[in-house]
Amino acid sequence: MQVKIEDKSSVKKVLTFEIPKEDVTKELNIAYKELKKKADVKGFRKGKIPRKVLENRFSKDVHADVAPRLIQEAFIEAIKKHDLNVVGGPQMDPPQLDPENAYIFDITVEIKPELDDIEFEGIALEQTKYEVSDGEIESQIYMIQKTMAKKETVKEERPVKENDFVLIDYEGFLNEESFDKTPKIENYVMGIGRDGVMPKEFSEKLTGAIPVQDLEIEVSYTDDYHDESLKGKNIVYKVTLKEIQEEILPELNDDLVKDLGKFETLDDVRTSIRENLEKGYAQRIKHELSEQVFQNLLEKYEFEVPEAMVEGELNGITMEAEQAYTANNTTLEEAGLSKDILRTQYRDVAEKQARRHLILDKIITQEKLELKDEELEKSFEEMAVGMNAPVDSIKNYFNMDPKQLEYYKHTQLEKKVIDLIVEKGSVTEVEPAAVEEDAKIKEDNASKEEKD
Repeated sequence: MQVKIEDKSSVKKVLTFEIPKEDVTKELNIAYKELKKKADVKGFRKGKIPRKVLENRFSKDVHADVAPRLIQEAFIEAIKKHDLNVVGGPQMDPPQLDPENAYIFDITVEIKPELDDIEFEGIALEQTKYEVSDGEIESQIYMIQKTMAKKETVKEERPVKENDFVLIDYEGFLNEESFDKTPKIENYVMGIGRDGVMPKEFSEKLTGAIPVQDLEIEVSYTDDYHDESLKGKNIVYKVTLKEIQEEILPELNDDLVKDLGKFETLDDVRTSIRENLEKGYAQRIKHELSEQVFQNLLEKYEFEVPEAMVEGELNGITMEAEQAYTANNTTLEEAGLSKDILRTQYRDVAEKQARRHLILDKIITQEKLELKDEELEKSFEEMAVGMNAPVDSIKNYFNMDPKQLEYYKHTQLEKKVIDLIVEKGSVTEVEPAAVEEDAKIKEDNASKEEKD
């Protein structure tokens, strides 16, 4: 067998095979010999059918069986002989087998690019000094208060103000006639200035009104409104303001957290919140350092990426997007998207992800990194905690699917590479100026709500 390899690019090659006529004949002889044993042709005893008869009746089927076998054997041999690290599926349009001639065919493949050693030591990295503030903790305590708050009817006669809740009946009319898409709703509770369901005109018109009072609220829906039945329509809502309700926060004491289950005191909750925030900041630091590492390496190392790897990343991105929309009881189409749109929008992201994997693969080989048994065990335990599942069930899942286990081990090795690069990097600690400003705004807002 002869094989010629033509480079179409650094990652794309065309393999031209020529299988000698003698080898073709040999495979056909074997195929017809097997066929002769089991073929059933009227007028001939089984096992005694002449070769010519078999060729006349079954040559098309025999050739269709022999050709793929010749192709597969030749391809596997060429891959091993020339040490081709193929990614994705081979592409070809196999010709018909001709018993009188050598079998010649082309196969196009993509291979992983051959990278020089990656220089990763001493990369300049900035590590943000995130620290959990008392304000962040108190903000979450306040949110717990909010979730346990009760609404009480305001007894005094006063107008509706911002942050009130109101109890209303409403019905929408189109051209002074009842509209079936805006039917009468009774005893609806909405928050003034913070209801994400009702149009903003409701809050604007109800503010300053005193119950019990009837109002008309006109809402003009835009031509690009998300609800097709209301798009471009002018609806007049007849609204009855029935009562005002105030949100009453529970007292900030140990009794507040008793219903949360595992806490005895408010300080226990504060400790738990602090620990979770610290874990979150630790993950954020790792992510930020990782992004800096790849920004540096991707700028430093330019190489061609196999299209098959980019396609694989795009498939993963579109699948995750579909699952996310399904989890929210909607679809890509309902959001004005499609797989093709996502593939266009995220192509650059997919290519960068493929580059990341190739760089990490190279460093794994370059540094001869391996995943130790105890490291794998620890990662299983961490996954079990994160999923709130027994560690044995995690192990059983991977033991039943060796491919998933190998993929998982590789992802752990990639994490090990990133840790190594950060460890060997030149890390400078910096103050989180932007984060502090953001936290201050949140604290101010929380304080303002408490006063209101």
